[in-house]
Amino acid sequence: MERYIVSARKYRPQTFESVVGQRHITDTLNNALQNNHLAQALLFCGPRGVGKTTCARILAKKINESDQVSEEDFDLNIFELDAASNNSVDDIRRLIDQVRFAPQVGRFKVYIIDEVHMLSQNAFNAFLKTLEEPPAHAIFILATTEKHKIIPTILSRCQIFDFKRITVEDIAEHLAFVAKEENITADPEALHIIAQKADGALRDALSIFDRLVSFSGAEITYQGVITNLDILDYDYFFKATDLALNQDLLNLMLLLNEILDKGFEANQFVNGWATHLRDLLVSFDPQTIELLEVGPSIKQRYLEQSKKCSIPFIISALRFLNDCDVRYKSATNQRLLVEVTLMEISTILEKKTADVTETPAIQTKTEIAQKPKPVQIITIAPGVAEPKPETFAPKPQPAPTAEVVAPPPAPPLPPVVQVPITPPPVAPPHVKPAEKPTENPAPAPPPGDWMQRLKGRSISIKTETEKAEDSQTADNQEEEIAGPENVFSDAEFETAWKAFLKEIETRKSIVGVLQAHKPTLKNLFELHFELANKTQEGYLQSIQQELLAFLRKALNNYSLSIHVTIKEGTTEKRPYTAEERYRAMLEINPALDKLRQAFDTDIE
Repeated sequence: MERYIVSARKYRPQTFESVVGQRHITDTLNNALQNNHLAQALLFCGPRGVGKTTCARILAKKINESDQVSEEDFDLNIFELDAASNNSVDDIRRLIDQVRFAPQVGRFKVYIIDEVHMLSQNAFNAFLKTLEEPPAHAIFILATTEKHKIIPTILSRCQIFDFKRITVEDIAEHLAFVAKEENITADPEALHIIAQKADGALRDALSIFDRLVSFSGAEITYQGVITNLDILDYDYFFKATDLALNQDLLNLMLLLNEILDKGFEANQFVNGWATHLRDLLVSFDPQTIELLEVGPSIKQRYLEQSKKCSIPFIISALRFLNDCDVRYKSATNQRLLVEVTLMEISTILEKKTADVTETPAIQTKTEIAQKPKPVQIITIAPGVAEPKPETFAPKPQPAPTAEVVAPPPAPPLPPVVQVPITPPPVAPPHVKPAEKPTENPAPAPPPGDWMQRLKGRSISIKTETEKAEDSQTADNQEEEIAGPENVFSDAEFETAWKAFLKEIETRKSIVGVLQAHKPTLKNLFELHFELANKTQEGYLQSIQQELLAFLRKALNNYSLSIHVTIKEGTTEKRPYTAEERYRAMLEINPALDKLRQAFDTDIE
């Protein structure tokens, strides 16, 4: 048996021009070599299988190309170290010892350290100085898949190159090249499936390609790929979408059962269908059609099916599938969860149709504005005890006119006043109801913004005299709300103060503060409290509204207000230590010191 070389090694790029999908990296390195701007420490980072080590080897060969040396002699100037297995301080020290010696052939020694993130912390620290100031003949190329694990001091000493995942189109194109070189017939759709399965890694794609060649021989078909790789066919998702659009729940359930019988998990179908619906959504616009990473024939099928779907249907189905995927792992009966999701998706269009038929007609703002509104008027006449409301709806007129038609003559009646119904004004609890004059039986208009309340309710025509009377009535009402300012005596205030303390006698802390700090009356209606600290002020604030309401009502004066001041420096200093207590006792009785000396005691 002849020795077999896998495609990943056999077709490894030997020049920058043959590197797949990393044009931004190769162009930069070429320009650095031509302009003599190549750094002495480079860091190649990116996913697996995207060409980091390949580019490092190509760069190492191109560095000494101008020295006219043979490839065999130049191989002695390239040193590769696997940091995954040589990650100790001793390994790095041996590397540093080798760096000191100049190359025998060529000008540069190139050290390629793969998986550099596997070095230990001590190894990184030992490598710092050499990496920052290497000899003039040494160039370090570090490669890693996990840049975040490298300490910042190493990153700051390197020129970083970020490799990206290779696109599906680039991988499929390279696989077609390999198949042509190997005399293998491959369907474009099959190569696209392999490229999608590789997830941006060209090495993985070539490994899958070799496996399929071993499975199917010199011809790679689409059916053979999905069978060997255990992938759900696009046909299942196209069929599931058509059944959902036709609201065919029966066949949709049978389709799920067929997929499960073939050994696939229900969650694979859910995720695959969600991806399919996303691709359908992308297919709606020609500008986003390029986001589809599928072959030409599959792309045409997406375009055809997208014309049958609506965007609301796709978004609703995606929401159901996403919710199913989130709850799948924690579900006790996973198949039932997926079947319920299929039921919900198959009834999306039915629900939308029902919503459209049951939705009442929507009236525009113009129609609502033109609709006549009923006006309620109270007729008040002298001698009538209770007003009788009567409601009528004016007939809609084609257009308003400025003409006023005089009413027909009628026999003289008692004067009638038309007033729209408004809620009676609610007086504050502390305001005493004012006595209304008996001469004018009409109710007073509401206080404050009563004109705004009447605005738009009804239309009435009043003379200048009636308007003046209404204005005077409103002013009187505002004076009533402000409340009286009754001048009270000290005896009346003392009685009201004691009555309040008796009412709150169960709240001992507040009563104690109020009794110790009785207010003084200034400027007739100002109660001034002098308190000792913020704590007493907090007690007073908790009872302030209740105190004002009680005193205002008891004294019939609603202009009372409370003012608080806190005395500074009035806090009594109390003795705490033994010596302070002894000094305080001596001030009261100096003979106590003689007693202490007689017994020869100490203060402790």
